[in-house]
Amino acid sequence: MLLVTLGTEVIVRVIDGSLFQRLREPMSVTYFKRYRMAADLRETQIPRLELDGSFELLPWHPDLLEAHADVKCRSFQWELDANIFPCLGELDGCRALMREISSRSGFLPGVTWLAVHDQPEQGIFEYCGTIQGIRARTGTGSIQNVGITPDYRGRGVGTALILQALHGFYHAGVHRVFLEVTAENAGAIRLYRRVGFCHVRTLYKSVEVAYT
Repeated sequence: MLLVTLGTEVIVRVIDGSLFQRLREPMSVTYFKRYRMAADLRETQIPRLELDGSFELLPWHPDLLEAHADVKCRSFQWELDANIFPCLGELDGCRALMREISSRSGFLPGVTWLAVHDQPEQGIFEYCGTIQGIRARTGTGSIQNVGITPDYRGRGVGTALILQALHGFYHAGVHRVFLEVTAENAGAIRLYRRVGFCHVRTLYKSVEVAYT
């Protein structure tokens, strides 16, 4: 079966030509403004943020893929980014995304971290933050996702993860790092600027949505 989209029409055609069906689905295209930001690690002093003793940053291990996916889903499922990238709004989509990122030739384990809140005396053990990074063929670095679950925002977890990742890039010989962020995410933009990122380009991501 062949599926072709032409404007607002979806055409379904059986390869042997015995069936031809035209389905009309009105489509709405929305454009989301996103910022591409960069940090030059040769010009930026990378500090380390010490979280309180109830938090720990765990290095990448394949056994933690499920935990990364779960944190990613809980971080993005009710956020605007899940409308732009639907895989972020579903656990299966986040699993597939983590498998895809970790299987890339440029995947950097030293840039991929998982935050955990561990207070055994209170019966608390919860994964609450994730970050991943890859090295592009050009030699630059790319932060894939920074996800902090809602209950742990504003507690320094995101800052600690980003700084830890930047150290990982630097030690891997990557000195220029990029990320993208939705323009409406003012809190994230402030965080990225605070740790040394600056706006280098404005992008527009188109999202096509069917409506009735």
